[in-house]
Amino acid sequence: DDDDDIPQLSSHALAALQEFYLEQQQREGMKTSQGFNQYSLGSIEEDWQLSQFWYSDETASCLAKEAVVAAGKGGRIACVSAPSVYQKLKEQDGKDFSVCILEYDRRFSVYGEEFIFYDYNHPLNLPENLLPHSFDIVIADPPYLSEECLQKTAETIKYLTKGKVLLCTGAIMEEQAMKHLGVKMCKFIPKHSRNLANEFRCYVNYASGLN
Repeated sequence: DDDDDIPQLSSHALAALQEFYLEQQQREGMKTSQGFNQYSLGSIEEDWQLSQFWYSDETASCLAKEAVVAAGKGGRIACVSAPSVYQKLKEQDGKDFSVCILEYDRRFSVYGEEFIFYDYNHPLNLPENLLPHSFDIVIADPPYLSEECLQKTAETIKYLTKGKVLLCTGAIMEEQAMKHLGVKMCKFIPKHSRNLANEFRCYVNYASGLN
């Protein structure tokens, strides 16, 4: 019988696999039945291999509101390696501001023209139509807690912003954040959907609502 050579899963492995597929189908079903919003937090799951750690819903909302206020009516907001803030901004369906996302993870290309592929190793390798100093505020969360990553991301931030910067990074980066961007630590403490070992903080260079 030709079937004799086909490897068979144990009943335990088969049950686990079926359970996995069932959960996956239920998740997909929930997305469909709820008219799933592609911009909602969790619509794209974090990838730890890309050093991605999404903010909690509360933190993402708080940072998005701060960005809108800081940008002002008709303002432009750039999210650099901060996709969960971008998603919260899009949930608001705001007509008084525009936003774009600069991100290494090409899964975010589903957001169309607002997605700009970004590699911090090449901080000024940006599209020609992304004009210098064309954003009222830049919110950034460098993917790694290293001075090299912060310094290169800072080049991008300084190119994009008219002046206002909202940086989220580790508390241990306070001195480097001041050195490269002139930003100071806020009282507001950002939280992530999964607890991180490193303490995270927000830094700004303007009078913000995060203090």
